[in-house]
Amino acid sequence: MLNDDIEKVLITEAEIKYKIHELGGIISNEYSGKDLVMVSVLRGGVIFMADLVRSISIPVTIDFMAISSYGPSTDTSGVVRVLKDLEENINDRHVLIVEDIIDTGLTLSYLLRSLKAREPAGLDVCVLLDKSARRIVDLPIKYKGFDVPDVFVVGYGLDYRQKYRNLPYVGILNKSVYEEEWANL
Repeated sequence: MLNDDIEKVLITEAEIKYKIHELGGIISNEYSGKDLVMVSVLRGGVIFMADLVRSISIPVTIDFMAISSYGPSTDTSGVVRVLKDLEENINDRHVLIVEDIIDTGLTLSYLLRSLKAREPAGLDVCVLLDKSARRIVDLPIKYKGFDVPDVFVVGYGLDYRQKYRNLPYVGILNKSVYEEEWANL
């Protein structure tokens, strides 16, 4: 299923499934016997989180946060707002933040500081896509799916204006989809 708005498939559905299975096994081994809370950042991370949780063989608790740092463009604004906070108490529990993509790192840096103040037993990060070329803040990423170049990617939870999240792969969005709109801003 290739959408006309997609310039190129960067990571196939099969590659994603394989990597998630691999990450699930590693996480299961490393957190065995620990009280693990997996925290997904809505909305993009929910698809990755759902598949990752199903690949983990130990008991886990899941929770969600909604934070916003993006305006209408593809560049982060650097301003972070918490739209939905955790419902679970994470004090003395092992927390694994599950992110769809990390680019500048500003949002995740804020999230790590916020959650660390709640005194979890451990705080780690699992990301599907790492766009390190745009990194501004150094981050401790423990589990990583794929490195991606500095291109606008959509699919598998990632969106542009809330579209393309349902694509089963990660693709590069054609510039024509957003350049004309940005020229009019």
